[in-house]
Amino acid sequence: MTALELKHAEDPAVSTGPMTSPSIASVVRVVPPHYHSQEELSAGLQALWSEHRSFNPARVNALHASVQVRGRHLALPMNEYPPLDTFAKRNTVWIREAVKLGAEAVRGAVAKAGLQLADIDVLCFTSITGLATPSIDARLMNVLGLRPDVKRVPLFGLGCVAGVAGTARVSELLRGFPKQNAVLLSVELCSLTVQRDDIAVGSIVAAGLFGDGAAAMVMRGADHPADGPRVVATQSVFYPGTEDVMGWDFLDSGFKVVLSARVPDMVLENVRGDVDSFLASQGLKRSDVKHWVAHTGGPKVLEAFESALELPPGALARSWESLRSVGNLSSASVLFVLSELLEEKSAKPGDLGLMMAMGPGFCAELVLLRW
Repeated sequence: MTALELKHAEDPAVSTGPMTSPSIASVVRVVPPHYHSQEELSAGLQALWSEHRSFNPARVNALHASVQVRGRHLALPMNEYPPLDTFAKRNTVWIREAVKLGAEAVRGAVAKAGLQLADIDVLCFTSITGLATPSIDARLMNVLGLRPDVKRVPLFGLGCVAGVAGTARVSELLRGFPKQNAVLLSVELCSLTVQRDDIAVGSIVAAGLFGDGAAAMVMRGADHPADGPRVVATQSVFYPGTEDVMGWDFLDSGFKVVLSARVPDMVLENVRGDVDSFLASQGLKRSDVKHWVAHTGGPKVLEAFESALELPPGALARSWESLRSVGNLSSASVLFVLSELLEEKSAKPGDLGLMMAMGPGFCAELVLLRW
């Protein structure tokens, strides 16, 4: 019996009924206006790295083509990146642009949910691409004019898994406050983390894979009518001894990506058992899930999800298209995919959906949705 199976055996009450389950009222995605094709971005990066003696342009082109990204949005015009030659300069820009994009996303999500900013009781903010104290959520309190009694929940360090983890943590908070409304905001400006002196394979792949964007979700406590899916169960899974699989090394020059080639193998080895155990705790199996909302980790990660879970053709089509059109947006990616699903209005009452992502830890987060 796995640790996850043992947990469920000891504590089967990992879900809540519809009377106590918060609902997702809206998700809005926002991207910066500066969009470039993968070819343009690769050319710009090659100019940045060309002074290195071991630089190989053909290798960069091959690695960037392999991630299957057509283009990405950048926080700034390309010509404004070269002067950002220190971490301090890049982080200052990150704070400014994170506040700008974050405010736009929150306003849009609150309006789409049919609410006013004064109706928001909780603001949860997640990002892995910059640092700020006071945190971005605190700065948004002033920019948006939120009530001074809003509960702020800043999350840092969860990386790609944070879109699902944030959904889970906010839903758990609202179960205790069923009359309240919450916003989960993710802002990731990955372009501001690129290391100009790092041409390791993992760094080149990351520079071709990750993009910039923001997403905001409005979630409502169970006392409110549900216009979207309810969050009926959540699950966290931590894999001991895997801290070196994904994350950051912090250098004087900023964030240096840690991206092991083991990531797809970790998905293949673990996700089927984790998903099956989680669904079984709810009296369900994979065939009961109609809508799969997977983080856009990259082609090998999506292929690993498809293979391990034996998903039918097209089950992750939204994740594939999001990857190709905007790249991997770290914590915001899964919210982009969920936004697409909600906008399609293809889910029917009673349908089940599963949000899933993996990230630094190494860990996984699962969220079960019911329309």
